[in-house]
Amino acid sequence: MGIKERNPGLLPNVNYSIVANKDGRLSWRPFELIHPVLYVSLVNQICEPTNWALIVNRMKELEGGLVDCCSAPVMSVDANSDKAAQVKSWWQGVEQKSLVYSLNYSHLLHTDVTDCYGSLYTHSIAWAIHGIEASKESRGKNKLLGDVIDSHMQAGRYGQTNGIPQGSVMMDFIAEIVLGFVDDLITKELARQDDFRILRYRDDYRIFAQNDQRAEQILKVVSDKLRVVGMRLGVSKTMVCANIVEGSIKPDKQAGIDLQDLGNANAKTIQKQLLRLHAFGRRFPNSGALRRLAGELHEKISEQKEKPEDLEVQVAIATDIAIVSPLAFPAIAGILSCLISFAEKGEKERLWSQVLSKMRRIPYNGYLEIWLQRVSIPQAVGIQYESDEPICQIVKGLKAELWENGWIASKEIKSAVDASKIVIADATKKSEVVKPDEVALFTENAWMY
Repeated sequence: MGIKERNPGLLPNVNYSIVANKDGRLSWRPFELIHPVLYVSLVNQICEPTNWALIVNRMKELEGGLVDCCSAPVMSVDANSDKAAQVKSWWQGVEQKSLVYSLNYSHLLHTDVTDCYGSLYTHSIAWAIHGIEASKESRGKNKLLGDVIDSHMQAGRYGQTNGIPQGSVMMDFIAEIVLGFVDDLITKELARQDDFRILRYRDDYRIFAQNDQRAEQILKVVSDKLRVVGMRLGVSKTMVCANIVEGSIKPDKQAGIDLQDLGNANAKTIQKQLLRLHAFGRRFPNSGALRRLAGELHEKISEQKEKPEDLEVQVAIATDIAIVSPLAFPAIAGILSCLISFAEKGEKERLWSQVLSKMRRIPYNGYLEIWLQRVSIPQAVGIQYESDEPICQIVKGLKAELWENGWIASKEIKSAVDASKIVIADATKKSEVVKPDEVALFTENAWMY
C-alpha cells in the first residue's frame, strides 16, 4: 500500500499553524509545523546525492555577484557552537562590514521584504534551482527537483502557490536559494557598475552609495527583481541614513547597549531594572534587544533567595512589558515564575489569575497560550488555564490533532505521527519556576529578528 490515499494539497490544515501576536493588538506572525511525513519526504528528496550536488553547484553559480549574502548557514570548525558561529558570521558580515564601508561611502539605505516567507511564489523555487527557461520548458514533462520541492510546499498549504512555512531551518534554506536567485538577477541588471555595495542578510538589504539618489536607483532594481518571485519591499521600514556608522547599528541595539547591565548605579533595585526594561520595551517593542535584555534580567532574578517587599509591583511591571511585547513572553514568563514562586499559596493563585486575566486581552495568540499553560499548569500553581490551542489540549490529555492525516493511507504512518506522543511526561509535575536554560533558545535566537 502506498503512503498517499489522496493528494494532501486538496485538504486544509495539513501543516499545523500557530499564530504569535507581535504588538499585543492587531499584528500577527504565523509559524508552521510542517507535517512530519512531508518534512521527511522533503529532506529525503533534497539529500538524495544527485539532488544535493545539483543544489550545491547551483548555489556556487549564484555566489560572487554584486549582492553580498551574509545569511548563508555556517558551521563551527572549533569549540564554539554552530549558533555562535552563525552569530559571529552575522556580526562580521553585516555590522562590521557596514562600518568598514563608511570609509568609502557616505549614504546607507536600509530596507527589508514585507512578509518574505508568506509572499514567496513557490514556482520560483524551480526557477532558482534550474533557471526560468529550463523550468518553463520542463513544466508538465520531466519533474525537476525544484518542482518536487514546490509540490511539497503546496501539499502542506492547501495547494497554495504563494508562501512557504515559516519557522524551520529547512525553510530558511529554501528561502535562501530563492533570494540567491534574486541576487543573481540584480547582478545581471547592474553589471559593470561599481559605485555601490549591497549587503543582504536573509530578507534585509543594506545599500551603500555616495548619495541618496544613487541608493534609491539601486533600490528600484532590488524591488523589481524581488517582484519576480512574488516579494515586495516594506516601504515603512525603508530608511536612508547619511551617517553610515550610525545607520549600521539598529536603534534598538544602540539603546540596548546603554542598558546592557541593568544592575548599574542607575538601577540598583529589581523594580528599577524592570522599569528601565519597561521603558525600553515601549520604545522598541518586540525587538531582539528587548528579548535579550529580558533574558539577562531573568537570569539575575532567578538567583534571588528572598521574597521582595514590592512583589506585586514587580509582577505588574513585568506583565505590562509582555502586553506590549508578546514575543518577549518566554523570558517574561521566567521572570514572573521566579517572582510569584515566593508568594504563599493563596497569594500565588491570586497573582497568577491576575496575570492570566491581563494576558488574555492579547487577541488570537496560540504561541502565548502555550506559554501561559506552561506557567499555570504545575501543581504548585494550581490554576486551571483553558485554551483551545491544540498543543495545550494535548498537554492536558485531551484529544486534538495538530496535522490533517486523512490523506495518508498507511495505518502505521498515521500511528507514528500521532500528536499525543509529543507529551512524554506529566506537565503538572513540572517545576513552577521557569529556569533560564528553559528559555535560552528563545533569547539566543533574538539576534535574528
